[in-house]
Amino acid sequence: MTVAQAVVEYLSQQYTVDTVGGVEYRERLIPGTFGIFGHGNVAGVGQALKQYQQQDPTLMPYYQGRNEQAQVHQAVGYARHTRRRQTYAISTSIGPGSSNLLTGAALATTNRLPVLLLPSDTFATRAADPVLQQLEQPYAYDITVNDAFRPLSKFFDRVNRPEQLFSAFHHGLRVLTDPAETGAVTISLPQDVQAEAFDVPVEFLAEREWRIRRPDADDADIARAVQAIKAAKRPLIIAGGGVLYAYANDELAKFAELTGIPVGNTQAGVGVLPWDHAQSLGAIGSTGTTAANAIAAEADLIIGIGTRYEDFTTASRTAFQNPDVRFVNINVAPIDAYKHGTTLPIVADARKALVKLNAALGGYRVGADLKQKIEAEKQRWDATVDEAFDTRYTPLPAQNEIIGATNRAMDARDVVICAAGSLPGDLHKMWRVRDPFGYHVEYAYSCMGYEIPGGLGVKRAAIAEAASTTAAGGESAPVRDVVVMVGDGSYLMMHTELVTAVAERIKLIVVLIQNHGYASIGSLSEMLGSQRFGTQYRALNEEQHSFDEGETLPVDLALNAESLGVKVVRIEPGEKVIAELEQAIRDAKAAPEGSGPILIHVESDPLLDAPSSESWWDVPVSQVSELDSTKQAFQTYVDHKSRQRKLLG
Repeated sequence: MTVAQAVVEYLSQQYTVDTVGGVEYRERLIPGTFGIFGHGNVAGVGQALKQYQQQDPTLMPYYQGRNEQAQVHQAVGYARHTRRRQTYAISTSIGPGSSNLLTGAALATTNRLPVLLLPSDTFATRAADPVLQQLEQPYAYDITVNDAFRPLSKFFDRVNRPEQLFSAFHHGLRVLTDPAETGAVTISLPQDVQAEAFDVPVEFLAEREWRIRRPDADDADIARAVQAIKAAKRPLIIAGGGVLYAYANDELAKFAELTGIPVGNTQAGVGVLPWDHAQSLGAIGSTGTTAANAIAAEADLIIGIGTRYEDFTTASRTAFQNPDVRFVNINVAPIDAYKHGTTLPIVADARKALVKLNAALGGYRVGADLKQKIEAEKQRWDATVDEAFDTRYTPLPAQNEIIGATNRAMDARDVVICAAGSLPGDLHKMWRVRDPFGYHVEYAYSCMGYEIPGGLGVKRAAIAEAASTTAAGGESAPVRDVVVMVGDGSYLMMHTELVTAVAERIKLIVVLIQNHGYASIGSLSEMLGSQRFGTQYRALNEEQHSFDEGETLPVDLALNAESLGVKVVRIEPGEKVIAELEQAIRDAKAAPEGSGPILIHVESDPLLDAPSSESWWDVPVSQVSELDSTKQAFQTYVDHKSRQRKLLG
């Protein structure tokens, strides 16, 4: 076989095995391969995929994409929805084909989500040297473009000889399926090696199972945590994505109900509890609810479960103002369990740790004063969101109204998708989630352009989920609708995968919010004294060389989507915008599966902000300036900075 043929057949035989609550699941680790072909992989991986497609189309299905980075985003969206049990492989050509993967690799690793990258590389033999698109470094001739993946990947290897294939993929897939280590796994395949023939041991091509490790909590660590919890007067749980990946929702709910301890959630943790659960305070931190942030400010014990404590989560270390605050951190990854200098780390699967805590905490319950404050703060925030959703601005609505309309139009099992900009923050604090799979916002890397390809990956997983349920003998499950919410700035970054959805007739619903610029950074710029510089889409004023005050660009993104083959619904400005938007989403949901993507275009007023989180985010302000706006912003910055803490405890 050639090396590429061996890779494709090997990947088709890999399975993940996972046991949750006594139930065992077995699924294909790599259900398909994405690829954009060039001279680096067309005769290698491309030939292998074509050969197996003719022999057995189910062995390794091939999927097209329009951009290499977007293919990674599709794989990441799929991996998140399958709770890291499955992901895709991505094959690229050399040079720009490979380097286009870099942003996707960083996003996957930052989000702790598995993706298998197979970038092609220049000739291992150097027979033709330098080849087209080869990077040459005079001080180190063994460096190629693909070495840029080293700091972005959780595992990197280069297969310079066919025999290296065995160890490269064995160790690569070990990392790919490890909850504590997973991220981008990059195995670089030189273009000549891909096409080289060698004798492949049958053992390499046999079925292999990768059992997802779910380490149990040490009893001594649990005992120390129980002691700290029982001594706490105002404890608070911060639940992150690790709760979802461990399928620990039910145990978290039991823990919160047993003890009365309130729960705040990170971006990745939205869905750990329904929004209206008695102990759910909603989002926490810089984009959090006033309820979660009010409780956090006074908390004397933080119980972090499956969170990596991003600066938005801790409000840049200003969220916790109790001088005696301590941290109990439960995480499968040691790097996260030990954060904030805690002396109470529990390195374990979230579900298994919670099972033990629930068994050991009998009789403990928070005091009546905290219970009353939780209820009061929840009522205050719910009223705030109701007002934001129901206030009507004309002729252009606020983004809050658009979020409210989308939330109301979607079913509980549907999934909302977003990434960078002002939308993630507004969704985090206001979205009323009702299902553990109902919210997917990429905010670890906050990557503009993730939304459409990421949403397409989630939709692929939702289709497979429904098919799997039916095949297992259950009732025919409806496919979850996936609704992408995206601003014009992110849409312009990477809308090309709409063509992929058109080609495969995948029903993806996109709500495109047109506000003619970068609303999020515009607002932040104004707060920092930079007067929304460079954040508006305007024609160039040549005299001042400014894009801030010229005419609005005559860009028609709805027409752009139509030109790609997408069905488009335009919502015209006026008094009926929200009612028409809500109906348009319901109509899109009613369209049959296999009817292709639908884009709903709506304009908004970018100057109408969401309700305040009564929190802060650390973005440095110029210490000296000739602008009065910057001077004022710096004084505000100094005031907030004085509340920042090291949080060692």
